[in-house]
Amino acid sequence: MAAPPIPPRAAIVELARAAVREDLGAGDISAQLVSVAAVARARLICRQSAILCGAEWFAETFRQVEPAVKINWRHHDGARLRANAAVCEITGPARAMLTAERAAINLLQTLSGTATAANAYARLLADTDSKAVLRDTRKTIPGLRVAQKYAAAVGGICNHRMGLFDQILLKENHIHMADGVAAALTRARAVADERRPPMPIQIEVETLAQLRQALAADATRILLDNFTVANLHKAVKIADGRAELEASGDIGRENVVAVARTGVDYIAIGALTKHLTAIDFSMRFDE
Repeated sequence: MAAPPIPPRAAIVELARAAVREDLGAGDISAQLVSVAAVARARLICRQSAILCGAEWFAETFRQVEPAVKINWRHHDGARLRANAAVCEITGPARAMLTAERAAINLLQTLSGTATAANAYARLLADTDSKAVLRDTRKTIPGLRVAQKYAAAVGGICNHRMGLFDQILLKENHIHMADGVAAALTRARAVADERRPPMPIQIEVETLAQLRQALAADATRILLDNFTVANLHKAVKIADGRAELEASGDIGRENVVAVARTGVDYIAIGALTKHLTAIDFSMRFDE
C-alpha cells in the first residue's frame, strides 16, 4: 500500500519534541541504572496484524533524545504487518534508547491504530459498487490532527478539511445563530467570496425539510447529519444530483456499507480517529 506524502517536517518535530518533553520531565531516573557508555541493539516487534504508520514520528522521537541512535526499517508506512513481525532494528546508546522508547512507541501505536482502523473501513467498501468516498473528520486527539489525518490517508481514507481555516462548514449552531439555513448560506457566501480562490461551503442539515431549504438556497455541498438509512435514500432522491451529499453521524463498521449503498457521495467517519485501538508494539534488546 502506497503512503501519502509525509507531513511537513516541522509538524513531526513539534509532536515528537512534545512527546519526549512530557515523558522526560527533569530526567530519566531509571536509565541511570545503565552505564553511560553502554551501546545496545534492539528490535521493534508488532504483536498483532496492523497497517504500519508513524515511522517518521518514531524515528524523530529517538532523534530528539540522541541523534546517534540509528534505525533500520524493514517495513514502511502503509505496510500490512503480520503478528510478531519485526518492524525495524534500533542501535545506539542504551540510555537514550530506553529514554525514547515509550514516547516513540506511543506515537507509532496511535498512528498505526488510526491507519488500521481506516483500512478496515476502506476494505468494507472495496467490494461494493458504491460511489461513496470515505472521509475523516476533525474528531482527532488534541495535538495529533496532522498526524492522524496522515494516518487516515495511509489507511486508505480521504482527508476532509484540516481545520476551521480551510473550509466553511455550517453546523446546527451556526444555522441557529444566523436564523435559518438560507440566511446562514447567504452570510457564508459573503465570507467565502472575500477569499481567493473562494472558500468551499458545506452546510449541515438534520431533517429532510432542512435539506429542501438548503437546495432551495442553491447549496452545493450538504452534510446529512444522523439520517437513518431510509432517510438517506430519500435525501438522494430529493437532491437528484443538485448537490454533493455527505452522510455523517453514528456510522460504524456495522452500517457503513448500507449507508454507502444509499447513493451518497461521501461518508464521514469520526470513529476511526476517536475510537481507535492502539496497536501493540514491543521493543526488545538483543542479547
